Amino acid sequence: MSRVGWMNGSLVDESKATLSVFDHGLLYGDGVFEGIRYYDRRIFRGDAHLARLRQSARAIDLALPYSTTQLQHALASVVEQSSTPDGYLRLVITRGIGDLGLNPRSCARAQAFIVTGTVTIVNRNDNAGAAVIIASTRQTSPDQLDPRIKSLNYLPRILARIEANRAGADEAIMLNPAGHIAEGTGDNVFIVRNGILLTPPTTDGALEGITRAVILELAATANIRTAIQSLSPLDLRTADEAFLTGTAAELIPIHSVDGLPLVTGPIFQQLEQAFRTLVRQEST
Repeated sequence: MSRVGWMNGSLVDESKATLSVFDHGLLYGDGVFEGIRYYDRRIFRGDAHLARLRQSARAIDLALPYSTTQLQHALASVVEQSSTPDGYLRLVITRGIGDLGLNPRSCARAQAFIVTGTVTIVNRNDNAGAAVIIASTRQTSPDQLDPRIKSLNYLPRILARIEANRAGADEAIMLNPAGHIAEGTGDNVFIVRNGILLTPPTTDGALEGITRAVILELAATANIRTAIQSLSPLDLRTADEAFLTGTAAELIPIHSVDGLPLVTGPIFQQLEQAFRTLVRQEST
């Protein structure tokens, strides 16, 4: 079945949603994006996603071609036309068509499109969670590229994911140059130690994840102690619990790290239930 997307102001069939080969998003990964979930045809935390999109665009001096209100309407129109009530959207803004040189001044206007589909983080059907490895590919240092910029250039994450594929794992955990945990290739990392929920700071290379923020909110409501602090691979391998969060991932428990087993514990289960409840509440 052909899917409906949106491109530069109009709903389009996916077969007609095309970009020029001279678009700098394709040539250089020059652009920004957001992955967004919708449940029961209602977009989850859309305002937060669009605010992060604008922050990312501003950080790379990319003028968005549409207002927040226009993008909200565009997202809603794609959801309305979708064949499924629950799904995943990808909103992408590229620098636009320009010369073969990388100078963005040759790009007259940014291009925008929205597509919908599915994203699989863990290739399992038994709900066992994710087997992860510690990747040798490092996350870019935050003093070189701020991890809060959600850009189109994902090469380090792709290389780390290739490592996971070759190891037969579901996901790779990336370290920063100092050896601290940054994030997964497409998700944030949480661990539980002595009843405290811990996650790395953005200054260690972690994306300022929307779902990460939701989990911290839910933990505060449930009186679960939290801390944002640097974590080492040892902290992950010896955690009482560990899990991944992200728009695509939602919540996924980690069941092993480099082959060492972990258990799915009560704090993950409590937060997962709270997350599902929140989704239902915000989708009605």
